[in-house]
Amino acid sequence: MKATDYVLSTDPAQYETIRFPSRDGLTITADLYRARRARAWILLCHQGFCNRGEYRPVAPRLADQGYACLAIDQRSGMTIFGVKNETSAMAKKRGLKTGYVDSRPDIEAAIQFITDQRAGVPLIVVGSSYSASLALLIGSDVSQAGVQAVAAFSPDEYLKKIDLADSIRGLERPVFVTSAKKEIGAVTKVLRFVNPAVITRFRPRVDGLHGARSLWQTTAGHALYWAAFEAFLASVAP
Repeated sequence: MKATDYVLSTDPAQYETIRFPSRDGLTITADLYRARRARAWILLCHQGFCNRGEYRPVAPRLADQGYACLAIDQRSGMTIFGVKNETSAMAKKRGLKTGYVDSRPDIEAAIQFITDQRAGVPLIVVGSSYSASLALLIGSDVSQAGVQAVAAFSPDEYLKKIDLADSIRGLERPVFVTSAKKEIGAVTKVLRFVNPAVITRFRPRVDGLHGARSLWQTTAGHALYWAAFEAFLASVAP
């Protein structure tokens, strides 16, 4: 990812930076994008070596359409796009593990935070790269009753000691899945045991990009990704 590849929102009126505890007490930093009369809440989880800034080109558009968004810093990430991953920095300061799987409690804590706020509207978990894999894994967990649907951008077998394809075979929540064109085969392999009836799949004909960056305005073909993603959101949060 290069500095020329993105355009971040720096308008503080578009989001509010908040903090709340993870399941082990680690402080999670997040950007909250409010929406009037929210039709749904969307939890936005970033890819590896990244932070909540991945969604600053994305979340304002979602908020304008009535989706309240919470973009979190997971403990597995870093400073990039001029945005510091505060959760990761705090985890390292405390000597906590910061692998991909170690971020699961952060996502689950964010789900609980939203559940306490959302006033009965659907909750959709969006993941990018490794967090897409975690989103699918969490979405297959029947104990996560508050999650209405999952959107996974470029999931793959990123999680150590976890066979993702086998672990999500019982997934029954609606799921939207897409990727870069070159990743289609890998994504198909991950989904091979999931009931096709719950999957909405967008297979791009354009090259696209890895993870949720396919939605950035600077990505060729981003409008195609948006059209598919927005249609899915409308189907689960009419």
